[in-house]
Amino acid sequence: MNRRGARELVFHLLFSAEYTGKSGEELLHEITDERFASLREEYDLYGELPPESQEDYIREAVTGVTAHRDELDEAIRKYAVGWNLSRITAVSRCLLRLSMYEMREMKIPVGASVNEALELAKKYDSDEAAAFINGILGSFVKDEVQA
Repeated sequence: MNRRGARELVFHLLFSAEYTGKSGEELLHEITDERFASLREEYDLYGELPPESQEDYIREAVTGVTAHRDELDEAIRKYAVGWNLSRITAVSRCLLRLSMYEMREMKIPVGASVNEALELAKKYDSDEAAAFINGILGSFVKDEVQA
């Protein structure tokens, strides 16, 4: 599993948290052989456990996004002009939170984070959602991310 797969796994965990309310640590405990085995047939992503090289990224992203969820949601509200947070799909909310956190706190390069968020949006939501996410992240980067 490379960084792209690790990011997709983080997205799956954050999406799960939308419905379960689990903490970052609780979500991380779901990364087990049994959990992966149960999802292998549904998603190629679960073909193997994350390698040690991706563990730090996964841990920081999951715990950071869940711990800063309210702050990240405020940023989404700020840049999603005319949109109530509840109108934004859960997929888009999770991807926006993850990308904003990656760029602001983890110092992931803007191009990589935005591109990956858009690719995941196209895979799990729609091209329209990807365009929406791109617009919000573009404004966010312009105002809040140090180049």
